[in-house]
Amino acid sequence: MQAAPVRATAIPSFTDALRAVESLLLSSGQRTARRNAWTSVLEDRRRAKDRVEAQHVLERVLEQSLLTRH
Repeated sequence: MQAAPVRATAIPSFTDALRAVESLLLSSGQRTARRNAWTSVLEDRRRAKDRVEAQHVLERVLEQSLLTRH
């Protein structure tokens, strides 16, 4: 009995499969625009998270300053 042959190439990930479909359906300019838009979305989310964190810090500082005044 012989062993099954070893697969030389890795099975593509779901992301790799999506990118392959994307490259078939969209021109390179559209792909670039979509990726740039997604990068912008991620940056907006990061900035929003940073704003919330800064707001919480400012609120804590304000609370501490009000408590030390009395």
